[in-house]
Amino acid sequence: MIRVIIGDVESELNSINENWINQHINRRKADGQSVCVRVIIHTDKLNMTLSTPSCAVGQPGRQPSSQEAAVFDMWEQCGLNRQQFTGGHLIAFLKKFRNI
Repeated sequence: MIRVIIGDVESELNSINENWINQHINRRKADGQSVCVRVIIHTDKLNMTLSTPSCAVGQPGRQPSSQEAAVFDMWEQCGLNRQQFTGGHLIAFLKKFRNI
């Protein structure tokens, strides 16, 4: 199961598209709100939550497995560790993730 949360709106990955992502991110930016995006991944091999910088910081987690570390690296490479990310950055990450 993979869920995407933008602000207070949540949906399963297979239920969203690029328009949904851009609409929710751009609406929050236009309203002057910070944009918090979380991607929650629970599969046979991965159990992780990725968050953009404006999300509230939670408890530190355990050390990631090598596969989880690769996903964290992909998150960073797609620019999602920066304050000024766009919907395009999230879309790029999700496309790359689907291909692993």
